[in-house]
Amino acid sequence: MNNDPNLYEGQKLVKDANGFFMKMYGYMAAAVGISAVTAFMAANVPSVVSLVSNGLVMSILFIVQLVLVFRMSSLKAIRTSGKALSSLIFYSMIEGLFLSGLLYKYTAMDITRAFIAAAVLFVVLAVMGTSTKKDLSGIGRQALAALIALIIVSIVNLFLHSTMIQYVFSFIGIVVFSALTAYDSQTYKVMYYQYGSQVNTDSLAAVGALNLYLDFLNIFLYLLQIFGIGSSDNN
Repeated sequence: MNNDPNLYEGQKLVKDANGFFMKMYGYMAAAVGISAVTAFMAANVPSVVSLVSNGLVMSILFIVQLVLVFRMSSLKAIRTSGKALSSLIFYSMIEGLFLSGLLYKYTAMDITRAFIAAAVLFVVLAVMGTSTKKDLSGIGRQALAALIALIIVSIVNLFLHSTMIQYVFSFIGIVVFSALTAYDSQTYKVMYYQYGSQVNTDSLAAVGALNLYLDFLNIFLYLLQIFGIGSSDNN
């Protein structure tokens, strides 16, 4: 029997870390489920779809989402038990309403294909990000810089209405958020090991779940755009 205290502490740390990862990915999966249920329920009520499809309402929902993201990402939220998780649940519901105003434009087949592809890609990248020993901070910085450029192009294309630009940059968007998925997975692993004793781990898991949720959601939406454009071309 090995009574080495360092070995015991190491095993305990790994066990606790695995528990944290399970919690974070569990929160993320729950957030996706809440958004899906909310979007499905809202999509079956024509008056709700009409409301959330309104440009002003969508802008308000988008602003609410931004406020929640910044609020959850604050140091105070990470150190406060319960607030981050409740904000994640509320955010997921708001995002579900937002999605209900978008998904009605696509077929059930396109939505299913995009979701399955996004889920498989996300799982692979999350495992890579969590398990790799390579520092992904450089990739993360490059992905964030590319994200800014992607947002600018998307805003410009709101006026150009170019299907080709949308199609090409959907592929670029998938690459960007794939990199961010691996980067965020590693980031919250590092944060747990470095600051797990200084913050509320439930809240840290909820904040990590939010970032991973956003990565998954954007991969899904970009895949949906690609499948949707492909389906339109075939009709």
